[in-house]
Amino acid sequence: MIRVLPAWHENIGKRQVKSPKVYLRDSGLLHALLGIRTREQLESHPRYGASWEGFALEQTLARFDDRHAFFWATQRGAELDLLVLHNSRRIGFEFKCADAPSMTQSLGIAQADLGLDHVFVVYPGAKRYFLADRIEVIPLSEVPALEL
Repeated sequence: MIRVLPAWHENIGKRQVKSPKVYLRDSGLLHALLGIRTREQLESHPRYGASWEGFALEQTLARFDDRHAFFWATQRGAELDLLVLHNSRRIGFEFKCADAPSMTQSLGIAQADLGLDHVFVVYPGAKRYFLADRIEVIPLSEVPALEL
């Protein structure tokens, strides 16, 4: 029912968040607890982004081993929603409910500081495109078939 995603921290010369991030794994239950009954209510609710993040995180972790899954954040605000260690590679995931996600400073910092092999920005849209070298926007529907 609850997912506790541990924080990733290593010696990179920055103050990093070390407390875990907690998610309610069932987005339907979350919506019921928040009194959300319709799609319109969901899309206008202040917790819409958090709901999408939790749902997309669960769908992504169904594809990858959650024993090697973490989140990462610094005290100054840079963060990565999900870091997966997979076949000796570091893969980052950001979950955005926007129609057309764009490059953020936080993504660049995470990619550089963590030495990420690739970053996927997962969103509810249909197009797949690159934001920068090794930073790619992909639809949530493509995550189950994602090859790394």
